[in-house]
Amino acid sequence: MNAFANSSATKLGQESLSRGLVLLFAICCGAIVANLYYAQPIIGLIAPSIGMRPEGAGLIVSLTQIGYALGLLLLVPLADLLENRRLMLLTTAAALVCLLGAGLASSPGLFLALSLLVGLSSVTVQMLIPLAAHLAPEQTRGRVVGNIMSGLLLGILLARPAASLIAGQFGWRAVFFVAAAMMAGIAMVVAVTIPRHEPARRTSYGRLLASLLDLLRRYSTLRRRALHQSLMFASFSLFWTVAPLELARHQGLDQGEIALFALVGAIGAIAAPIAGRLADAGHTRPASVAALILAPLAFIASLPIPGAGWVGLAICALLLDFAVQLNMVLGQRAVYALEPGSRARLNALYMTGIFLGGALGSAIASPLYESVGWHGVVVLGAALPGLALIGFLHAERRSRA
Repeated sequence: MNAFANSSATKLGQESLSRGLVLLFAICCGAIVANLYYAQPIIGLIAPSIGMRPEGAGLIVSLTQIGYALGLLLLVPLADLLENRRLMLLTTAAALVCLLGAGLASSPGLFLALSLLVGLSSVTVQMLIPLAAHLAPEQTRGRVVGNIMSGLLLGILLARPAASLIAGQFGWRAVFFVAAAMMAGIAMVVAVTIPRHEPARRTSYGRLLASLLDLLRRYSTLRRRALHQSLMFASFSLFWTVAPLELARHQGLDQGEIALFALVGAIGAIAAPIAGRLADAGHTRPASVAALILAPLAFIASLPIPGAGWVGLAICALLLDFAVQLNMVLGQRAVYALEPGSRARLNALYMTGIFLGGALGSAIASPLYESVGWHGVVVLGAALPGLALIGFLHAERRSRA
């Protein structure tokens, strides 16, 4: 039965994973993952509207990412057990309902609870990516994953300017109503165009979750890659949580100008297809080292330049986003190669670590910025990927010993 399943999957991948379908996967991933980031640049508008104290506003972003991490652990493994398209439709519908609720919420407790659930229900993206990897031929898998991940990064980066522009014109609640409408559109696209995929595995949900610990124990590559990328993503979230505050308070930018600034970071999406091609060509190690070096340099470049204002921040945004995306795709390519029949669960573990790091970066961002200012953010932001670089080089030396 496994041989038949593998043969069928290969045939489906060759026939169904056209360039158009890869583009569709990328668009869906970008639209869904954007749900996690719409609130980030507008927490200053949301907090006073629902009666939340300013120093607690960072919890909105953190809880969304924590919910996403929970969804990765509890929902994404189901893609190795249940028919994928039906599962994606259910989670997308749940995200739609939660986004509508967030747009209508008027109390801090309710809004924070819905923020958690928005994250939990937005894990559809992490079912799409392993499905694409499963359908793609081995020789182009890195390229396919990289192209789809470019859509994901664009969703992360464009969510911020889109939210700023919509909130500036129509109020912050309109952001969540627009996001809900997009989820309705995504659900229709998934229902009509995404191929059905029925996993060959037959087991219980409890055993499926228990197998996560076994995978984590068996594969040191998974543990290392998840840890290193979680440190990278913590610095990424740290930067993008406080950058709008720095731009507004000390550079005099309004919501529209902050939205335009966020577009600079979107250029970093070009790293994803580059990373996929480098991985397919066998250059994973040097490309990983380059990414881990580039991230600390990006924060150093953000230090104020006399007379230049926001230019240093723009340089940081571009370089940091490029480095984070490059390392993420390289890590995914390595993790997916460990055990083809468990890609959804491997992806769940890898991405859980990453978004827990992101949640930590968001949670400490506002208190750190309020207490020590931008220079403190630079020190921590550079130190986190610096630790990842030290860990990566140490692991490489041990593997060669």
